Amino acid sequence: MRRGSWASRFSFYLLAVGSACGLGNIWRFPHVVGENGGGAFLLLYIFLAFTVGLSILVAELIMGRSGEHGILKISRLVSVQQKKPFYWFGRLSLLISVVILAYYSVISGWVLHYLTQFLVGLFNEDRLTYISSIDMTALKNSGSLQFALASVHLLLCGLVVARGVVERFEKIFTRMLPILVILFIILVMRSFSLDTTSDVLRFLFYPDFSKLNLSSLGRAIGHVFFTLSLGMGIMVTYGSYFKDNEHLPSVGFRVTVIDTIVSIMALLLIFPIAFLSESNHYFTDPALLFGSLPRLFVKIPYGEFFGLLFFLCLWLAAVNASIGLMEALVANLKDKYSKVSRNQATLLATIGVLFITIIPAYSGTLFSKLKVFNQSVIENLDSVLINYLLPIAGLGLIIIFFKSLNDTDRRGKFIDAKGKNSQAMYHHWVWVLKWFSPALIILAIALQLINLIK
Repeated sequence: MRRGSWASRFSFYLLAVGSACGLGNIWRFPHVVGENGGGAFLLLYIFLAFTVGLSILVAELIMGRSGEHGILKISRLVSVQQKKPFYWFGRLSLLISVVILAYYSVISGWVLHYLTQFLVGLFNEDRLTYISSIDMTALKNSGSLQFALASVHLLLCGLVVARGVVERFEKIFTRMLPILVILFIILVMRSFSLDTTSDVLRFLFYPDFSKLNLSSLGRAIGHVFFTLSLGMGIMVTYGSYFKDNEHLPSVGFRVTVIDTIVSIMALLLIFPIAFLSESNHYFTDPALLFGSLPRLFVKIPYGEFFGLLFFLCLWLAAVNASIGLMEALVANLKDKYSKVSRNQATLLATIGVLFITIIPAYSGTLFSKLKVFNQSVIENLDSVLINYLLPIAGLGLIIIFFKSLNDTDRRGKFIDAKGKNSQAMYHHWVWVLKWFSPALIILAIALQLINLIK
């Protein structure tokens, strides 16, 4: 018996696309593109999103709808059937979700900090001076403040998830998402009016492949996994809420298209402002978003109000993405422990994530001396989780997918009886999923390891 379903297809798009409109692309993508040379990396990312990313996204959705459970139970059932320990891939996916949610909550706390700073700025006599003075210094120097902000973010997500999978969407996010889109477009247009626009267009759309290095393929695949929420079991959980009449390949394609558009728009928003800086290090700084936008708001009439509204919408989008991670954890806990209520599972997940959040929150203070490859704890968490563990988990999910569904089942879930091209696309999808994607993932991990030790 199916445990629930989406109130509408739009409910799913709000959560899946909300992740793209949140921190995945607006915060992380610009500095990843910056440190990998610009246009060549962007082309590589787009290619991987519509091959590796889309193929695995569709597989996770189909696997969830077919199994009607989360990845933990599906992997355990496959392990019993095949008499092999495939359940470790399910456990790895959940572990990644827990740790990513912990460090993602810290970044969401940064957004919340800027939101409160802009709110305070409205009551300051010299608003523009106050806004221009907002930076990351106080936040980076206070682990307790980062942990407090992350805790507020997590507790709110826990409260929302405890209410159920359908109820939380159309009231808040239906109103929030259009506002964020409109703000995004306005800010991109204003950012494009800066004198640095021609330099940005050259950097992004005149690819220089000599700037790619051995790690670029892994960085691109890792970000595809992160922004499309692959390898974490999230899309498997979401797939279990779809009704049988939904054509999931079409759903996956739309999500990938919107995600890619948001990625490019984020670059067009951030880089014209970033290019005002003469420091090359600025482009690779994880705090690039937070250093750039206040400089733009100072140049806009009523910039303090735009800034407040933008960071409010961005934080709600971050809440949206965090809810997806939390929902996957809670659903899998309930699958494993059937007697545990939704509220109890949410409480357990929230407490567990809060405990791990201590590490990234205090990475710049208490754990500041713990550096590997000259990177902080939070930078190493980002690199290991997203560039290595997520793709490895993705490989595991591919294996589980082919072990859990035979060709007849896969064909029946993929092919749309009304679509003429669906039959041909099925064979391409299976080939990309079974051979092309695993080969690229293995190659990417190998190249990154070579780059580390050379």
